[in-house]
Amino acid sequence: MAKSPERHGHPRAAPRRLLARVRDVMAGAGAAQERLDRITEIIAADMVAEVCSVYVRRPGEVLELFATQGLNPDAVHRTRLKFGEGLIGEIAAQARPFALADAQEHPNFAYRPETGEEIYHSLMGVPVLRGGRVTGVIAVQNRTRRHYTEEEVETLQTVAMVLAELIAGGELLKAGDRVADDDIPLTALTLEGLKLNGGLGMGRAVLHQPHFVIDKLVAEDPAAERRRLEEAFTGMHGALDDMLGAEALEDGGEHRDVLESYRMIAEDAGWTARIEEAIDGGLTAEAAVQKVQEDIRARMSHVADPYLRERVFDFDDLAGRLLRHLLGGGARLDDKEIPENAILIARAMGPAELLDYDAARLKGLVLEEGSPTAHVAIIARALQIPVVGHARNATDRIEEGEQIIVDGDNAQVFVRPGPDIRRAYQVSLLALDEQKARYQALKGKPSETKDGERISLNINAGLMIDLAHLDEYGADGIGLFRTEIPFMTQSDFPDLDAQRQVYARVFEEAAGKPVVFRTLDVGGDKALPYWRNGNEENPALGWRAIRVSLDHPALLERQLRALIEAAQGRPLRIMFPMIAEVAEFNAAREVLDRELARQKKEGQPAPETVDVGAMMEVPGLLFQLPALLKRVDFLSIGSNDLAQFLFASDRANPKLADRYDELSPAFIAVLRQVVGECRQAQVPLSLCGEMAGRPIDAMALVGLGFRSISMATPCIGPVKEMIRSLPLAALEVFLESLSDDNGHSLRGRFEAFALEHGVAV
Repeated sequence: MAKSPERHGHPRAAPRRLLARVRDVMAGAGAAQERLDRITEIIAADMVAEVCSVYVRRPGEVLELFATQGLNPDAVHRTRLKFGEGLIGEIAAQARPFALADAQEHPNFAYRPETGEEIYHSLMGVPVLRGGRVTGVIAVQNRTRRHYTEEEVETLQTVAMVLAELIAGGELLKAGDRVADDDIPLTALTLEGLKLNGGLGMGRAVLHQPHFVIDKLVAEDPAAERRRLEEAFTGMHGALDDMLGAEALEDGGEHRDVLESYRMIAEDAGWTARIEEAIDGGLTAEAAVQKVQEDIRARMSHVADPYLRERVFDFDDLAGRLLRHLLGGGARLDDKEIPENAILIARAMGPAELLDYDAARLKGLVLEEGSPTAHVAIIARALQIPVVGHARNATDRIEEGEQIIVDGDNAQVFVRPGPDIRRAYQVSLLALDEQKARYQALKGKPSETKDGERISLNINAGLMIDLAHLDEYGADGIGLFRTEIPFMTQSDFPDLDAQRQVYARVFEEAAGKPVVFRTLDVGGDKALPYWRNGNEENPALGWRAIRVSLDHPALLERQLRALIEAAQGRPLRIMFPMIAEVAEFNAAREVLDRELARQKKEGQPAPETVDVGAMMEVPGLLFQLPALLKRVDFLSIGSNDLAQFLFASDRANPKLADRYDELSPAFIAVLRQVVGECRQAQVPLSLCGEMAGRPIDAMALVGLGFRSISMATPCIGPVKEMIRSLPLAALEVFLESLSDDNGHSLRGRFEAFALEHGVAV
């Protein structure tokens, strides 16, 4: 292959002329298909090629011929090739260009008689890349055995980048849907994952892949673009130096290594040279950065070494930083209006990112990462959105706009489901609607067993949207208000006034129903975006919850002061999380007592009453329970963490997600002990956690003696229905018979009891 012109020589006029003509067509009038047809004509003429063809990626990794100049026009929307099939499929599969003087001699050549391409020998093709994904292929062909130059390959790559915007617009694919020949079916796909929130959702895929919107792709003055690039690099290097000076020199270790590696990559001459070459090819500085990054992502995705593959994130980060400097720090993100029935697909998400979307339009969420107790999953539960996590490679295997079914209960995602599957799930959705109507009818009825025992059903909350469900579902109160969620949706620590306003509104929305405020519970999987607390080998066992608050007493003082001031004559219930020993509770209680004394001294309105409780999540507290019960006004078991610590089982690890059961003899024994000691000490006891919201587990809790449980809002209906059908006396007798059972789980025996006694579980 011939060498391209010297990079630092005169700007190449021919590529820029071609780009300008393509840009004019894209900006002009006419339907997307008409513009694509015109672009193929321009490319063929400008590159002196007898054929120019554009293939567009369809669902199921299928490439469809969308436009051609030179091949049989009847083949458009009829010819389809799978990724890896033929030379076009190979270009897409490898995400790299091919330039062959005699394509028909290549072992991967696939002849399609409807195209009439047998008379053409040479072929040059490049992938169309967007967001690191192959969205199509552009190919040119000649009858002669032509040797394409490196400059010609680069020119076609640059045109492909511009064309990617036309494909991404969606209009082209919609037009293709109306005329496509469906003789080649688009393959269905089922992804298995981890249940993060139950439920069922059907809709169209929306990829959560925000990217920079670059309004101007083609440069008028390459020299000016080079100057802009140089200034952006200077600004980025300075920012990286500041990061090293501010953080890494103090701490050293891993953070320093990461920042040093970033700076080494940022100063890499090869990376810079490739961006400059793209500018010489006619692109603006920001378009050149994006083009080079697309190419890097595509190439590195095929590297076998996992460490090297991961380095693409370093380049992504640096490319984003460089683009922000080029766009003046005010880069717009691509804001797209999501459809009425959107299924969100993402690698990972924070709670604030989910809240950026219109919850009324979201019917499901699919994540490549995530755990049941991650805050994005908790918020999704509050919004009643089914969530499947650990869906491997979901963002790469699902196309924007595809039909998706999310089965949260069975942790399955159906991509491009066939008509039979769609019909079956539509029936299930109707059944769910009928079930919701049945639960709604229970709203005004008491939560009492068949024996007349009253059970208090409360909700877990953290967002204002949760509070609207108090009356809707007939809940008795808020058994757990997660105060950290407002912290997580802010760009900085909320000040005293901001916190007071949040808590005051919670009181107002609760309208007299009891609210238990849990103090800040961050750390572990609940990181604040503006607070760097370093990496921990075992974050669940590390610096989190009450440990953070006691190490930052000013933070705890501010939160407690805000709660006291917000109460203003109303009952205040405060709960400290993750208490591991009585001394921790005493220390936190002392801070609260000081704040109450300060409020009284200043003559400010005080709460009507103050009840202070602890969350029992650490098994070691069992051995100090009698001493703790003398100090607390109430106790609440956090079943998620208590089970995690009791079984030494990381609840975020999908390999362990179903290994241990809360309805095991060991966990039942722990719960029975706590119930007995709280009764003896006459201390109110409740439980909040996943098991409270599962009817079969809630049945066991009621049988053990729990009279107050707190759960996700949508669980109120199913649990109330269970309670109203429960013969409690028979269940208590049944529980006595389980005392000698040492099996892995008692779940099967509880299910048999429910079936025998007609309990709705």
